[in-house]
Amino acid sequence: MNKSTFFSGQPVFSQLISLIPDASISRISNKYHSDRYYKTFKSRDHLITMLYACFHNCTSLREVTTGMEACYNKLIHLNVSNVPRRSTLSDANSHRSVGFFKDLYQELYRTYYSTLPDSRPKKLRKKQLYIMDSTTITLFSDVMKGAGSYGVDGRKKGGIKAHVLLDAKNDVPNLIHLSESARNDRVFMEKLNLKKEDILVFDKGYQNFAQWQAWTDNGINWVTRLNDNQFYEILNQKKITLNQQEEGVCDDQKIFLGRGTTSTTQQISVRLVSYYVPKHKKVYHYLTNNFRFSATTVASIYKQRWQIEAFFKRIKQNNPLRYFLGDSENAICIQLWCAFIKDLLIKIVKDQLKRKWAFSNISAMIRHHLMNYLNLFDFLNNPEKMRTLVKPVLTPQISLFSP
Repeated sequence: MNKSTFFSGQPVFSQLISLIPDASISRISNKYHSDRYYKTFKSRDHLITMLYACFHNCTSLREVTTGMEACYNKLIHLNVSNVPRRSTLSDANSHRSVGFFKDLYQELYRTYYSTLPDSRPKKLRKKQLYIMDSTTITLFSDVMKGAGSYGVDGRKKGGIKAHVLLDAKNDVPNLIHLSESARNDRVFMEKLNLKKEDILVFDKGYQNFAQWQAWTDNGINWVTRLNDNQFYEILNQKKITLNQQEEGVCDDQKIFLGRGTTSTTQQISVRLVSYYVPKHKKVYHYLTNNFRFSATTVASIYKQRWQIEAFFKRIKQNNPLRYFLGDSENAICIQLWCAFIKDLLIKIVKDQLKRKWAFSNISAMIRHHLMNYLNLFDFLNNPEKMRTLVKPVLTPQISLFSP
């Protein structure tokens, strides 16, 4: 192995940007006319600048611009001729269409999702498993309507909510919708475009009987949990075998949900599975429209909902989402979309490696070597080889008081 396998003519940042097709950038830019009124700071330059800020966890416009100026000679590989001024970057964050960054993420997902590995249990591989949930990012300004109580000063902090449909197979979001944090989670349900035989998992906050029935009519399987105060009527009781009892199954019933309430909400017939978890010393009640799955399978499907919580933790730990580069809603949304694009790029690198790395370790390595001329894939596949290729030359130090 020679040095050329580790040292590249392109910095790591350039290798990451090459994963984004230029044709996609041009097509989406033309769709939203996002280059109109910009002479030099085009959409691609804006994307590169914001990704630089995300990879380096920059917390201010000055940190972004001065950091890029310090490595200006390396930006030539990215076809960036001018480092934007703070005012230029601020203006672009406030006025350039958020749709450009949103569609670019969806384009990257469609391009690379089929190459990512299948991490689901074998019994679920014939069907696509999706997990739906949302996470709130608190803002220090009241630019977006926040949820919760008012402070002692009579003001309420703003917040942005990211509604996510996670592709459990690839561990990346299939669909993302950004809204004010005060918006109800159920607004995201009507935006889903699922196929027949898909499996959808969500928590108790997405109660909408009409939407549940529509998914059932379209052949979409769903699993959720029963609200503690929910009224239901038992229609049929399935016999529980001894083996099922040993596995933790307490009850398997067909119920009529919603009957006897004063609400005008549509009533629905579903399956209720009660499952005891020894670790928590608690019985959990799961609802589903699938009567073919075994009771243990229903419980294991809902258990995978924790995967989206791990994704939210990954996004918040590896991105500077406590400090935004702008106070406008447009700037906040652009930075959040670039954080999702950054996460997807790192995930693509992770799944193309032969060696197993933790996501946080790859993110840290990329951050440290972002502007170094290092072959990213070769280095991450075999970092120990670097020691044999690079041997420091030690020269004796001259004593200050030597004769």
